Amino acid sequence: QVQVRESGGGLVQAVGSLRLSCEFSTSIVSSTYAAWFREGPGVQRELVAVAKRDGSITYADSVKGRFTISRDNAKNTVSLQMDSLKSGDTAVYYCKIPPAIWGQGIQVTVSS
Repeated sequence: QVQVRESGGGLVQAVGSLRLSCEFSTSIVSSTYAAWFREGPGVQRELVAVAKRDGSITYADSVKGRFTISRDNAKNTVSLQMDSLKSGDTAVYYCKIPPAIWGQGIQVTVSS
């Protein structure tokens, strides 16, 4: 069974920064994508950012220009640098690789 370790969440003031990391116990080099999702209060889980195996990256419109996803295949990690945080970014964040390997979720709270 693949183990996933998420780290980096917490409480931050608006316009601050946080960095989330996800380390997988299996190689991710062949994973077609590595992604971050989030689930805010009363909101369905949504895609935040995805880094595909071909090097392409896609962001949700709500985080473009503020968040940066990075994928390190050598270390089996995927990270999410979050800058200029807003209260609307408050959510539980989940990393994911296919077919359905999810992190346990990590809370990010942005105070205004």
